Amino acid sequence: MPRTDELGSFNLRVDELLATKNKKPLFSVELWPPRTPASETKLTEALEILSKLHMDFVSITYGAGGSTRENTHELVMRLMKDYGIPPVAHLVTGAHKKLEIEIILERYRSSGVENLLALHGDPPLGATQDLQPGELAHAIELVRIAKFDYGLCVGVAVHPGGHPNSKSKQEDLCYQAEKLLLADYAITQFFYKPSEYHDLVQEMANRGVNKPIIPGIMAPTSFSTLNKMADLSGTVIPSDVYQRLARYASDPVGFQNEGTLVAIELAEQLLNNGAPGIHVFSKNQAATTVAIYEALGIF
Repeated sequence: MPRTDELGSFNLRVDELLATKNKKPLFSVELWPPRTPASETKLTEALEILSKLHMDFVSITYGAGGSTRENTHELVMRLMKDYGIPPVAHLVTGAHKKLEIEIILERYRSSGVENLLALHGDPPLGATQDLQPGELAHAIELVRIAKFDYGLCVGVAVHPGGHPNSKSKQEDLCYQAEKLLLADYAITQFFYKPSEYHDLVQEMANRGVNKPIIPGIMAPTSFSTLNKMADLSGTVIPSDVYQRLARYASDPVGFQNEGTLVAIELAEQLLNNGAPGIHVFSKNQAATTVAIYEALGIF
């Protein structure tokens, strides 16, 4: 059950939120921990705005190769102590040895953190050694440890269009089903075709996996950012979305407005067809997140 931890924060587990919302969809946001004084200022400004929304939880990313380890932890604790918002801490297997991961998990548990998003992620920059026996090669191994050894609520990432490193779509679907069956819920990588989400949900159900899958929504803010994120994630941008945005290629404000409309329309279609909520990849930009939240008007 929900509980008040030693920090005085009302700390809810995502699985409890999904089970007790009485058919009302969840609204959640992803934030990036700051790397510079300027990004710290931007984050603080965004938090002051976003904290006025009814956010069910906020996930905090983990930099490539574990580069934001301490910043991630500090932001997780800040959400609990200063804002009373349930945080979901990202953690990656690729950045740490098993012992380091266990230390991080124990630190979260002892601090009252209940929620984790288990990811594979990237190895530390410059790493050249192969993974040694006993280390965590896959996210599913982190799910097992975090859930069964530390009692955390554990989410995983799933890819509606397929993971870019998978050998085949069927192999990818089998792995995603195995991972999600063990976890409590999933958050998708961003996408722009509603059918990709519904196909993924059906494919999981066909494999006997009916855990909640929360669609991840990203409002395009510029072509450079969209193309970079798509390349990193393997997401294919549908031609109709690309053409809509291309009309504003030389108009930054128009591009952002149209990108926000794309995200709102996608979120509406998903929620109208039964998605358990939406998770906004905010890139620490409050304005587009608020616009999506207000346009949907159901939270």
